Amino acid sequence: MPFVVPRPADLPAATWASYGMTTLAVLPLVWRRRAPVLTLAAVLAAGGAYQVAFEGPGQPLPYAGLIAFYTVALSCPARIRVGVGIAASGVVALSVAWDTGTPRELLFVLFVSGAAYALGRLQHTRQAYTEAVEARAAQLERANRFEAEQAAARERARIAREMHDVLSHAVSIMIVQAEAGPVAVRRAPARAEAAFEAIAETGRDAMAQLRTMLGVLRTDEEPAPRTPQPGIAGVPALLDRVRASGTRVSYARAGEVRELPAALEATVHRVVQEALTNMVRHAGASRVAVRLEYGPDALTVTVTDDGRGPAPGRGPASGRGPASGGHGLIGIRERAAAHNGTALTGPGPGGVGYALRVVLVTSPLEVGS
Repeated sequence: MPFVVPRPADLPAATWASYGMTTLAVLPLVWRRRAPVLTLAAVLAAGGAYQVAFEGPGQPLPYAGLIAFYTVALSCPARIRVGVGIAASGVVALSVAWDTGTPRELLFVLFVSGAAYALGRLQHTRQAYTEAVEARAAQLERANRFEAEQAAARERARIAREMHDVLSHAVSIMIVQAEAGPVAVRRAPARAEAAFEAIAETGRDAMAQLRTMLGVLRTDEEPAPRTPQPGIAGVPALLDRVRASGTRVSYARAGEVRELPAALEATVHRVVQEALTNMVRHAGASRVAVRLEYGPDALTVTVTDDGRGPAPGRGPASGRGPASGGHGLIGIRERAAAHNGTALTGPGPGGVGYALRVVLVTSPLEVGS
């Protein structure tokens, strides 16, 4: 302003040197975030040098020092803030004594310096709160994404188990019936006709169940068909298909027969289905027995046959021959674990054939969990 508006004649003339020193007190603010304490020291040193070296115009405005002090309050830990505050108070006292020495100026400088410090701490609290909220939001987003991925993985595993059980059982029955068909055509045409009808019925049922399961994967607006999950009431139909292949099948229920939760009944149906599928594919059995035993807090499913039995050298929980590495028994164990149950396999009664024993918890507390 002194270079634009003429100054009164009784005041010192404006010089570039005096205003250059005033400007020099502002330049350290460029580094205030990286070195707040050194920046404050540089600003105060430049202001002190101005007062000592120049008597010309150009008042060394305190804004640069206030901004530097604000940055110290914002960025530095408590130990450094205390040290800087004590040192700055001494510098302020010396500066006021050098200038006017009045209490009014001292109180004014201390007030504006305290206000700058308070604003710095307030901004620090605001930034910390904002960072905490953002971190919490990011954590919740990650947790929600992880939960969604886990839910999708569980749903994929469930659909895979259902498709395996349906397709494996249906295809196994169809293969057995188709292999027996040519022999029956030559020897017993009536039996051959029944075998082909069983193949068709098994295929139709498998297609219906697959459409129901795959309906949940639809993304268009066409509503997916909804039918109840198969339950214990559908077990006799499974056994009838196996009987149609020439295998003798017995079915028994013991204990207090009662209605069970739909999810548990679906598990019983799938366990029996997978056990019969393994028997048809690998056992070469002529007889199979299915038994459901209702206990007070558990349902035991036992499936035994007189076939080849477990492969030699395998433990009691191993599979049957080369199929033990498949997904069928793994799926059975997963289904049992979902109901806090267990699944054991091994030789049948008297060491003949093969036995599957699955225990499913039916108590309300366990099922609800």
